Amino acid sequence: MKAILVSLLSSETKWEFRESLEEIKELVRAVGGKSLGYVYQKRQSPDPRYYIGAGKAQELKEVIQGTGADCIVFDAFLSPSQVSNLEDLLGVRVLDRADLVLEIFSRRVRSKTAKLQVELAKLTHQLPRLYGKGKELSRLGGGVGTRGPGEQELEIKRRAIKKRIEQIKRELEEVKRQRRQQRKKREREYGDIKVVKVALVGYTNVGKSSLMQALTGRETFVEDMLFATLDTKTSAKFLFPDIKVLITDTVGFIRKLPPELIESFKATLEEVQEADILLHVIDISDPKWLDKVKVVQEILKELEADEKPTIYVFNKADKVVEKEEDIKLLTEPAFLKGRSVVVSSKYGWGIKELLEAVREKVEELVEAGT
Repeated sequence: MKAILVSLLSSETKWEFRESLEEIKELVRAVGGKSLGYVYQKRQSPDPRYYIGAGKAQELKEVIQGTGADCIVFDAFLSPSQVSNLEDLLGVRVLDRADLVLEIFSRRVRSKTAKLQVELAKLTHQLPRLYGKGKELSRLGGGVGTRGPGEQELEIKRRAIKKRIEQIKRELEEVKRQRRQQRKKREREYGDIKVVKVALVGYTNVGKSSLMQALTGRETFVEDMLFATLDTKTSAKFLFPDIKVLITDTVGFIRKLPPELIESFKATLEEVQEADILLHVIDISDPKWLDKVKVVQEILKELEADEKPTIYVFNKADKVVEKEEDIKLLTEPAFLKGRSVVVSSKYGWGIKELLEAVREKVEELVEAGT
């Protein structure tokens, strides 16, 4: 896949524009593609037909011919009609941000539940794009008011997709029911032992999986890439003789996360909603970490989990200082509502302090009777 990236520069700052383009470039790389360059247009609002203006779309066609690109990737969510119009004009495949994210998820998920969730998201995303394509596929109309074979074929496909969507939804509801039963069973098994649920949340590639490994000793896949791990994992740890802490690693967030994906992953993100404490993991070496914190907070608000007790975990301290004792030189921002701890999950720096912070938060919950 040789791709040209396309974006609009509107009300966002130049930094936000560049950052978003770099991120879409990484998404292309994550699906095995190569970015040949990018085309952008200063425009206050998207064109309803091509997203970019008609003149810029013609310019893009010339760029494709000159570079040999076989794919165009838009750093946006395109409407079905925009995709159709662009592909007709440009003669190459057109993808948007949602297509890339969904493709990465479909390649990397491992658990049966996560596979169902991604399939649901992809089908939900695909369905509206089938409408209006029947006439393009049909050149053998049977007269006024009749359907050509292309339209008939697409109608069959649409019905099959709708049927599969309903089937997946039923299966995911059953998954939710089973998980509720499992939680109740665990509570009965623990008896007098109190169970506190802790969920790791954060932007993708901030080191949540490596932090999970440092906290629990559980082996996890760790790689410096977007969405390296997508399946939810839970491990238990005793911080008190009579209190068991269940620590869950969840899927990383990203700006402009496809709404179909959030909706489909409700069964997984339920772990965030059910958590007593959130560990919001942040890459301290990222100069724009605050912007990514805001993205995560917005998604947590969507999940109605933004008011939960939170500990901000500034990870990757080894990229900023050379020795563990220098961590104390890093000032923790006072404007974040919640306790902050600086760690390096790679070398285990600050993990003891983080566990102590979790202990304190657990004690607060126990004292409050929650």
